Amino acid sequence: MPARLLLVEDDPAIARTVAYTLERDGLAVTHSLLLGDARTQLGGGTPFDLLVLDVGLPDGNGLDLLRELRQARHTTPVLMLSAHGEEIDRVLGLELGADDYLAKPFSPRELAARVKALLRRSGAGTAPADRPARPATGPFHDDANGQRMHLHGQPLLLTRREYRLLSCLLAGAGRIHTREALLAAAWGDDSESTDRTVDTHVKTLRAKLRAADPAREYISTHRGMGYCLDF
Repeated sequence: MPARLLLVEDDPAIARTVAYTLERDGLAVTHSLLLGDARTQLGGGTPFDLLVLDVGLPDGNGLDLLRELRQARHTTPVLMLSAHGEEIDRVLGLELGADDYLAKPFSPRELAARVKALLRRSGAGTAPADRPARPATGPFHDDANGQRMHLHGQPLLLTRREYRLLSCLLAGAGRIHTREALLAAAWGDDSESTDRTVDTHVKTLRAKLRAADPAREYISTHRGMGYCLDF
């Protein structure tokens, strides 16, 4: 599933730009104009993977919500936004438990990069890289201890990155995985890797799956969202 992000921002123009940029990167964005609505969203049944929180809001201060979350031991990563660039505001936000801080005006692409970094560090939407061997799943058998994958009993000659990509897709078969989630699963904190790196490796992985089973296509592309494995 795409990572879920709650954006709390009262400026409609900024909110639209941020939401468009993040959704284009495959994230699912929910927007709240007010703290009250944000509290309702956070208290719902489905948790968010990250919170982008403005400091100055019409019905209160975003730092108060941050304080409430951390006192309640919520570990959701929080990126603070503020029109104030003073050091005291940044320090206070970080001391209250914010994971990152961005002063307005900011570049939407810089915001997206910081969001990706926070999601990567938190492991949102990723599968554990080291997990025990498990029984066959559909036509696949994943021996995580030996980092070997079989399709219809036939061993696949995969690189380490291809194995990790396929393992991540297999762990969430039937769900769409964002490029960011796949990048985190296969490359970890390698800062030189990009979304394009994922596309290239998925292409070679597809070719190897086709060679092993020409009768069907296992990995589907979901434009603007990511990749899904079906069997």
